[in-house]
Amino acid sequence: MNLDIRNLSKQYSGNVWGLCDFSLQAQSGIIGLLGPNGAGKSTLMRILATITRPTFGTVSWNGLDALTNPRALRAELGYLPQEFGVYPNLNVVEFLNYMAALKGLGTSVSRRRIDELLVTVNLLDARKRPLGGFSGGMKQRVGIAQALLNDPKLLIVDEPTVGLDPEERVRFRNLLTDLSGDRLVILSTHIVSDVEATANKIALMAQGRLLAFATPEDLLSTVRGKVWSWTITSKALTKARENFLVSSMIRTPNGLAVRIVSTTKPAPDATPTEPILEDAYLFAISADRSISL
Repeated sequence: MNLDIRNLSKQYSGNVWGLCDFSLQAQSGIIGLLGPNGAGKSTLMRILATITRPTFGTVSWNGLDALTNPRALRAELGYLPQEFGVYPNLNVVEFLNYMAALKGLGTSVSRRRIDELLVTVNLLDARKRPLGGFSGGMKQRVGIAQALLNDPKLLIVDEPTVGLDPEERVRFRNLLTDLSGDRLVILSTHIVSDVEATANKIALMAQGRLLAFATPEDLLSTVRGKVWSWTITSKALTKARENFLVSSMIRTPNGLAVRIVSTTKPAPDATPTEPILEDAYLFAISADRSISL
């Protein structure tokens, strides 16, 4: 498996660019696309899913041009969009049979595949229930089941855990990890913990551009020695935010325990601490914004 994206750009009306000269290469495993809202993640996903055409650039899947020959990619593609709709009066089996027919799967193949997927996404006991009564997490599991009907080698999921409760989010992340063994999974999100728990490579995006494409360990190394723990008063928080990048804070009996990401020690009583992925993410986004100003 090989996905090769070269100089991908997408221009909307006026001078608005959803993507700007985006390039990366990937094989199997989970790639986490991480970036703030408006970073271009959904634009990239829609291009890779052959729904939107780019203004410039190329997408190659296993050596074939996916833009001029989208059928070759679609045959091996599974896609769960950010807004996944269901037919509320259909039950799970009816809905998946309908989606299997749209994908061109034969009756015997779809029946066997649906039975397998109901077990995979833990919906076997709910197979006859109308979808209109499903929770958000259950609907997401139906969504991943329909994306897997054709046993895709490229699975794209766009903001799959938005709106899910913590238990459903963990369950969904574990499911993606289980599915990634023999395929390429692209997980697009702005939730750092989702990427931290699943991805073996991370693509940081901002303003339609690729800021970094690296392993979590390599991203963490970019802020090693730049993260500080500092206890301050509530009144001092505003000034601290004006002068430093505050990645998190916890209220304690002694004041606010804040995490500062800074190349220099923020105060004499600040102490160095081990970085986490959110520190690296915020540091990269903050540096990009400073350059763009």
